[in-house]
Amino acid sequence: MPTVAKRTPGTALPHLTVEERIARGKAARAEVPRSSHGVFEPPSNRVDPIELLEQQAESRVPELVPIRYGRMLVSPFTFYRGAARIMAHDLAATPRSGLTAQCCGDAHLSNFGVFASPERRLVFDINDFDETLPGPWEWDVKRLAASMLIAARDNGYRVQDQQQIVVETVGQYRKAMREFAAQSNLQVWYARLEIESLLQERSAELQPRAVKRTEKALAKARTRDSMTAFSKLCQSSNGSVRIIDQSPLIVPIDVLAADHSRAEILKDLHGLLRTYRESLEFDRRSLLEQFNLVDFARKVVGVGSVGTRAWIALFLGRDNDDPLLLQLKEAEASVLEEFLAPSEFKNHGERVVTGQRLMQASSDIFLGWLGVPSGLDGKARDFYARQLKDWKGSAEIDQMIPEGMTIYGRLCGWTLARAHARSGDRIAISAYLGKGDTFDRAILDFSEAYAEQNERDYQALVAAAESNRITAQTGV
Repeated sequence: MPTVAKRTPGTALPHLTVEERIARGKAARAEVPRSSHGVFEPPSNRVDPIELLEQQAESRVPELVPIRYGRMLVSPFTFYRGAARIMAHDLAATPRSGLTAQCCGDAHLSNFGVFASPERRLVFDINDFDETLPGPWEWDVKRLAASMLIAARDNGYRVQDQQQIVVETVGQYRKAMREFAAQSNLQVWYARLEIESLLQERSAELQPRAVKRTEKALAKARTRDSMTAFSKLCQSSNGSVRIIDQSPLIVPIDVLAADHSRAEILKDLHGLLRTYRESLEFDRRSLLEQFNLVDFARKVVGVGSVGTRAWIALFLGRDNDDPLLLQLKEAEASVLEEFLAPSEFKNHGERVVTGQRLMQASSDIFLGWLGVPSGLDGKARDFYARQLKDWKGSAEIDQMIPEGMTIYGRLCGWTLARAHARSGDRIAISAYLGKGDTFDRAILDFSEAYAEQNERDYQALVAAAESNRITAQTGV
């Protein structure tokens, strides 16, 4: 099995000719046949998946871990969303082409969505990079494809529809990579999916009801900004604006650190945020300095991330009607680092930000990182920051019909290929994939086998909750 050579994100690939890069991809195909990716056979000594989750819980906020388990217990799909580390263990034993790219590390379908570009256009892209690391591009493809199949099963689709969704998703990845292989470096770098333009181009292919539903969802996404979040999360009293206590999901810093004065807390936070400002471009730093920090709170986010330390910071600009809400999310080591070269970045927040900037076509203007030498528990931790809401929208997976999920899968496949093409050898990867659907069918086989494994792992979590091995808090 080829080894994965470490390559620093953002550095140039070896300057091979197009012909040499094509030969590189075909040589990898000869050494690791595309059909080999269809095999998933868990070893008899496979690590206990619940043990892996328990190990992750050791570094998390203890009182929030039951919420994580409760959210994972909702369905096999929500379990899959929180099981990136489990799948990383399984992927490590699968065939590798030897071709690498910057990986998302957790490329399931719910980690794609729409958000605002700095030019105030709605773009579709990957939106979660907590596990990003250079590695085998096929790991991301397998994580995405398996998520499509598991979600389709959860929705009760026919087997034929399930299979079609996976094949279309992977096929679009392969076709898009072939298109990017023929483009110039700058064409690839500037490529992005603008939703409004895409909807206009493809509206004839969609049912009028689907177009109307999509337009409604996009209009809703445009309302999800700092002002909307501000109205839901904050309140004004006697001229002061504060984040509302919604424990345990949102807990203001005054409540968490009740034995410290508010002035003392804010002074310390101002000092920490100065280090975050240094990670921003000068113009964004100048913009941020026009806002004043007025409150801070811990917030529970996502499924797999629950229990990691996530904060929201409330800033005010020209007056109380000019808010900015930033999310500061803890960044731990990527789950991929157990099986690949460790990150070159000492700060995992910088790892996340660098990977995100490399893979996304447009990134949040306040995307940056910081290190906290001593948190509330006295331990040093890494964080990355971005706006809490900026026209952010996610697909309602459980409301999709098969045709809608097929289209969505194609969008995800194209987007993932674009992200990999920006950092990996797109010509070699395309040559490896080829023109036919051999790889697509292999990934379908893998996805079906892995969906069965995910079901078994989900049932193991159910049993762990029933036996009181773990404590799960549902409905939160």
